[in-house]
Amino acid sequence: MSEDKQAKKGKKVFIFIGIAAVVLIAVVTNYILGANYEKTDNAQIDADIVPIRSSVGGYVKTIHFTDNQLVKKGDLLITIEDTELKAKVAQAEAALENAKANLAAVKTNAVASGQNADAASMSSETTQQSISIAKTRLAKLKEDYKRIKNMYDDKAATKAELDNIKAEVDVAEAQYLSAQNQFKASSAQSMGVRSQAEGQKSMIALAEALVRQREAELVLAKTQLDYTTIEAPCDGVVSKRSVEVGQFITAGQPLCSTIDNTHLWITANFKETQVNKIHPGQSVEVEIDAYPGMTLHGHVESYIGATGAKFSLLPPDNSTGNFVKIVQRVPLKIALDNLSKDEIAKLFPGLSAFVTVKIK
Repeated sequence: MSEDKQAKKGKKVFIFIGIAAVVLIAVVTNYILGANYEKTDNAQIDADIVPIRSSVGGYVKTIHFTDNQLVKKGDLLITIEDTELKAKVAQAEAALENAKANLAAVKTNAVASGQNADAASMSSETTQQSISIAKTRLAKLKEDYKRIKNMYDDKAATKAELDNIKAEVDVAEAQYLSAQNQFKASSAQSMGVRSQAEGQKSMIALAEALVRQREAELVLAKTQLDYTTIEAPCDGVVSKRSVEVGQFITAGQPLCSTIDNTHLWITANFKETQVNKIHPGQSVEVEIDAYPGMTLHGHVESYIGATGAKFSLLPPDNSTGNFVKIVQRVPLKIALDNLSKDEIAKLFPGLSAFVTVKIK
C-alpha cells in the first residue's frame, strides 16, 4: 500500500514538474517574443478609393460597366449626351476664325495708315521746301525792287519797270504766305494721319487679345466636351454606382467609386507605449482574419503623423476639466511586399489584420 502511495506521489510530482516546465517555457518564450516583437490586432487593409464625379451637367447616354466589375485604367465608364457641347465647340471655332480675320484686317489697316502717315510727312516736307523757295524768291525780288527804285529815282528806269517789279514782289509775298499756310495745313494733316496710324496699331493689340480670348474659349469648350466621357482613373474594381441611363446629372455629382486593389497597404494602430521601438524599414508579418493560414510579409513604411484621435470628427479636448487619461493609438502605414495575383484577388480594403513587427 505504501508503494502505491509513493508511486501516486511520484506521479503527481512528475506532473507538477511538467506543468511548471511548460509554464516556464511559455513565460520565457513570451518574454523573448515580447522583447523581439510588437503586435496589434487593431489593423486593417487599406487602398485608394477614388470617387468618380461628373465635371459637366447633362443626360447620361450610356453606362459601360456593372457594379463590382474589374476595370483597367482608361476604360470607358460613362458617356454623357454631348450634342450641345459639340455645338458650343463649333461656335467657339467660328468665333476664333472671326477674331483671326478681324486681326488680319486690323493689321492691313494699320499698314495702310502707316503708309498714309509717311506720305503726309513727305508732303509736309515738300511744303516746307516750297516755303524756302518762296522766301528766297521774295528776298531776291525785294533787292531787285530796291535797285530799280534807285534807278527810277535817278531817271534810269521807267515807271512801268518799277510797277512791274513791285507787282512781282507783291505776288512773291502772297506765294510766301500761301506756302506757310500750306505747311501749317499739311503739318496738321500729317499729325492727324499719324495719330490714326497709332490708333490702328493699338487696335492690333486689342484684336490679338480677342484672338487669345477666343482660343481660351475654344480650349474650355473642348475640355467640357472631353468631360462627357468618364474613364476609370486606375486599375481596380468599380462599385457603388448611383446613376442610371437617361438620368440628368449635375457637375460634381458622385456617380460611382473605383477601388485601386493593385496598391494595398496595412494601417496598424499601435499603442503609444509601443511605438518607441518601431521604426520605418522594420520587417512585418501580417495575418488576415478572413483567411486563416494566410501570412503576408511587408515592412514599416511610415508614421501617419498624429494619433488617431486627432483625425476624428470631434477630437477630444483635454482642457475641459473632465480629463481621463487614455492610451492613444498611433497609426502606422505598412507596405506589403510581393503580393501574388491570387492574394490581390482575395484582399480588399477594410479586412481586419493581425500585425507583428520585428523590432530586433
